[in-house]
Amino acid sequence: MKKTTFALFFGNRGFFPETLIAGARAEMESRLRDLGYGTLLMPADATRFGAVEGAAEGEKYAAWLAGKVGQFDGVILSLPNFGDEIGAVAALKDAGVPILVQAYPDELDKMSFKERRDAYCGKFSVMDVFYQYGVKYTSFPPHTVHPKSDTFAAQVHDFARVCRVVSGMKNVTLGVIGARTTAFKTVRFDELALQRHGITCETFDLSSVIASVNKLADNDEKVVAKNIRLQAYSDCCAVPAASMVTMAKLGVVLDDLIAEAKLDTIAIRCWIELEMQLRVAPCLLVSEINDRLIPCACEVDVCNAVMMQALHLASQEPSTCLDWNNNYGDEGDKCILFHCGPVPQSLMAAKGKVIDHPMFAKDLGDGCGWGPNVGRIAPMPMTYASCITENGKLTFYVDEGNITNDVIAKDYFGCAGVAEIADLQHKLHILGRSGYRHHTSMTRGHVGDAVRHALTTYLGYDLQSW
Repeated sequence: MKKTTFALFFGNRGFFPETLIAGARAEMESRLRDLGYGTLLMPADATRFGAVEGAAEGEKYAAWLAGKVGQFDGVILSLPNFGDEIGAVAALKDAGVPILVQAYPDELDKMSFKERRDAYCGKFSVMDVFYQYGVKYTSFPPHTVHPKSDTFAAQVHDFARVCRVVSGMKNVTLGVIGARTTAFKTVRFDELALQRHGITCETFDLSSVIASVNKLADNDEKVVAKNIRLQAYSDCCAVPAASMVTMAKLGVVLDDLIAEAKLDTIAIRCWIELEMQLRVAPCLLVSEINDRLIPCACEVDVCNAVMMQALHLASQEPSTCLDWNNNYGDEGDKCILFHCGPVPQSLMAAKGKVIDHPMFAKDLGDGCGWGPNVGRIAPMPMTYASCITENGKLTFYVDEGNITNDVIAKDYFGCAGVAEIADLQHKLHILGRSGYRHHTSMTRGHVGDAVRHALTTYLGYDLQSW
């Protein structure tokens, strides 16, 4: 994963102790490096005291920042003292990336005129002027925080998630492989609404994918390598050799498509033509693609492919698309999330096992649906999300919960886990009434705040209220 890098900005106001600036520059750079982030600092001698005060110094910082475009993911605006809001807005109004406003706290035993920071008050001035100018920014509670604190570390990690989501969602290329299955009107979407939010859909006919599979030789180097990869990835012992070769060919075709079209995320028509013509289901391939951090939604669920991308960017973990599938007895805040087998191995409790899909075996006969990677989702804190497109708008929900270690019957088909979500029944009611699909996207970790903030504050998505 690419290291997140922050450009650092330090504010100053001459009425307050400028002697605090040099220490803040060294302290902030060292702390961020220790937390695993890269930094960019304008040379200390470029302005008085190595900070920005007034419009002229702000314009100097803006010019320096413009020369570093592409080298930083966000800006941390630090106020070692009160700071100057006019310089800040001149410097950062065209930054083009998320901005975190951080203010140093005062210490009760350092309140003389030569020591008092007053950044508590100065932060309000910066936020106020940013609001007036329409400059988008991030601020976390508490109002002031010291860089050495654990609270600051948590804030920076969250801000890095925001930066990754904003950067990664500005120009997304989403591959739509195959048309929506006629019966699944639940996954309809508005392509123009997505485009207005920087998401370009590139469509590919499933017949061309199948034709490309049929052209590949069994002993093609890529096919052989993919077959070896798949058999190491999951337990494929039960799969007939011919079906493994076909799955490998399909995997090669999908990989080539992703590379040639430079796809960030994909949604694929996973039934019923692949099973009828190739006699395989793509579940194992979807699982493996997801594990390579290329979000892949089944059933041509484009909207969940979008949210899988956002979740992955925030968590730096794989994401997956699951059905809201079953109640869990009488426990209202628990349900079973499931899908046939596209869950990435890294989110599973143990190595999966590839089987013949029983749903297709019922309709088409045995041996036509080899591919589901079945098992159980590992217990973990998780974030789930989805979106809809309607009337030119992109509206989403995001929330957090946990995958528990509650038992699911051994004969339960597919890859599933028990999710525990506070006030689940109310939330399901709202989602159903608001037109959300029967799928939700999920990733490891609690990253909901970062996704919510990035998509609303910086990217203009509409947030679903509970």
